[in-house]
Amino acid sequence: MAATAAPGVPEKTPKSSQSAFVPFDFSEPPIIEGFNPLSKIKDETLKEKFVRKTKENPFVPLGCLGTAAALIYGLRAFNQGKTRQSQLLMRGRIFAQGFTVVAIIFGVFTTTMKPKP
Repeated sequence: MAATAAPGVPEKTPKSSQSAFVPFDFSEPPIIEGFNPLSKIKDETLKEKFVRKTKENPFVPLGCLGTAAALIYGLRAFNQGKTRQSQLLMRGRIFAQGFTVVAIIFGVFTTTMKPKP
């Protein structure tokens, strides 16, 4: 007696690996809508990038410098035992950090609102 498959049940056959779906081809860069990796003419040095970013949003470096200055002077005053001055400088540091965060958010907002060339 020969074994036959039941009606309505397909036979299982090995599939070829050529038709397998590959979610990402690692030999090619990913395709991101709105991003053109070839638009960059040359690589920027760290100094050039810093100058460009500072020109785009000059308040971020100012806020960072204010935060660092308040922190350093506040720690120095604390070390010298001037607790009142130290407390005032730490409050100034918090204000400078808040200013920096607002400057970053404002910079991101203005960058997204710029018309695309």
